[in-house]
Amino acid sequence: MLRICENPVHASREENVKNIFLKKSVMILLLVFLLGLAWMGCSSTVKEKRDEPVKTDRQETTTPSSKYFARNYYFEDVLVPGELNYKPNKSFVYETPQFKAGAMYFTKWRIDADSMIDFFKYNMEKDNWKIVNTYRGKESFLSFTKPDRTCTIRIKGKWYGSTQVEIRVGPLMEKKM
Repeated sequence: MLRICENPVHASREENVKNIFLKKSVMILLLVFLLGLAWMGCSSTVKEKRDEPVKTDRQETTTPSSKYFARNYYFEDVLVPGELNYKPNKSFVYETPQFKAGAMYFTKWRIDADSMIDFFKYNMEKDNWKIVNTYRGKESFLSFTKPDRTCTIRIKGKWYGSTQVEIRVGPLMEKKM
């Protein structure tokens, strides 16, 4: 009977390859974990951390009393959370002597959609808007009205961590029969 002997050098070489593979796998997992922590830590901007009044040509004036403050953009009675980033390239406002209408778009990384809904419900009612209805889900809608205007707010969370807020304000047209 023929007997095959294992080469001890060959066996230790296989163990070394397994050890190197294991060490590389652990290092890669650690690197991915640290990059994830760094990404989550960079979710705020420098503008949010300043404690100075902001005034620009967009008719916004604020005097922050805390870390997160609210602003009025083009509509004096629609308050927007200060941590949202305004997207002027997607937004538009139409203004005549009789009324002002438009759509404003905002985004923010890592913000809770439910807290946005609570913020808008509280502040819109404080500015004399009457809530008409709300729809909550992956995409949430809030509808408000005043005697001469209507406002619809859409809040949508993306799968990659971004939240989009769309605010539309327009005249209220009553249908006469």
